[in-house]
Amino acid sequence: MNFFNRFSGLFFSPQEVFKAISEKPVWVDALVVLLIFTAVFSYIIGPYSQKDGLQTMQNNIKLRERLGEEKFNQMIENMKNPSKTTLIIQRIFIAPLSIGIGFVFSSLIIFILGRFISVEGKFAQIFSAYLHANFIDKILGNAIRLILIISRGSVIQTTTSIAFLFPKLEITSPAYIILSQIDFFQLWLFGILGFGLSYVFKIEFKKALIISYGFWLLKTVLYIVLGFLSLQFMG
Repeated sequence: MNFFNRFSGLFFSPQEVFKAISEKPVWVDALVVLLIFTAVFSYIIGPYSQKDGLQTMQNNIKLRERLGEEKFNQMIENMKNPSKTTLIIQRIFIAPLSIGIGFVFSSLIIFILGRFISVEGKFAQIFSAYLHANFIDKILGNAIRLILIISRGSVIQTTTSIAFLFPKLEITSPAYIILSQIDFFQLWLFGILGFGLSYVFKIEFKKALIISYGFWLLKTVLYIVLGFLSLQFMG
């Protein structure tokens, strides 16, 4: 099954796609495409993120008091005038690198979780299945997010999560931090990943969904905790 058949099949016949890649776990082309799309997405939204980040920092009185006037002003100046090299590294290299590491680490955790239920399956199969499932979020999901960001002119509160249904929520509120982690494309991703895990681990689809959404829950809780810690740091 070639790349284009695998890509389109994820939206129309995911079972066939995951059955095929469980038998022949191809992943190089999938990884390259995901990293390229991540780099392009990061580059395009970079100016919006920079503008939002600068505005947030300038309005942070508590952080100004914590750092002191001189250090705070220096930080703002660096944010206003970053070097071109810094921008290229941040927008084109760091985002794909972090995503790539995340793919490997996430696949490893899923592989370990699967071992509690089955002795079948290899890491390469899990890695391939996880990469292909991420087409839903990193390509289609990011395409939708990009349209929303450009139309709004801002990254802040631009989300495809349940938080989208509550536009009056402040991004610093506990409710927003929690709801923003329940993303529609993430739920879709881990739903179809269940097909892949059922073929790889040779288990029932229901058990595969437990593994898939179990990992999603762990990841979600981690990001919520990090969100709260970030709020404390920002004051």
